[in-house]
Amino acid sequence: MTELAPGAPAPAISLPRDGGDIVNLSDFSGKNVVLYFYPRDDTSGCTKEAIGFTEKLADFTALNTVILGVSKDSVKKHDKFVAKHDLGVALLSDEEGDVCERYGVWKEKSMYGKTYMGIERATFLIGTDGKIARSWPKVKVPGHVDAVLDAVRAL
Repeated sequence: MTELAPGAPAPAISLPRDGGDIVNLSDFSGKNVVLYFYPRDDTSGCTKEAIGFTEKLADFTALNTVILGVSKDSVKKHDKFVAKHDLGVALLSDEEGDVCERYGVWKEKSMYGKTYMGIERATFLIGTDGKIARSWPKVKVPGHVDAVLDAVRAL
């Protein structure tokens, strides 16, 4: 899949979240949505990113913006991750990988000379019109939450 360019319609989402409710992207019509994809619950980078978004949640909320994290972890793992770190962001479970595929973040990765398929850390800012306003592929966690917040402020 090619990268989603700014102006492209955001692919639909309907996934279970921590706590078990189903979240649809269409539920947030009229709001901005920060959709961030991360490899795995409770790893150092993923934890820092989730805590970072949680710490700035009030700032995003004040800007009519919802934050949704997506990984292939189960709802049960998300529940443990949320409880352990007192997270305030919704974590969606894409166990089948369908949404990861549609957003182009399911990629071949390599570590220690081995290649494998996994989620590339990426963030998409979806505007109130349901279109991609901005994307950040290959995210590095330090400073990322502030960069996303600045982009929301600039909308």
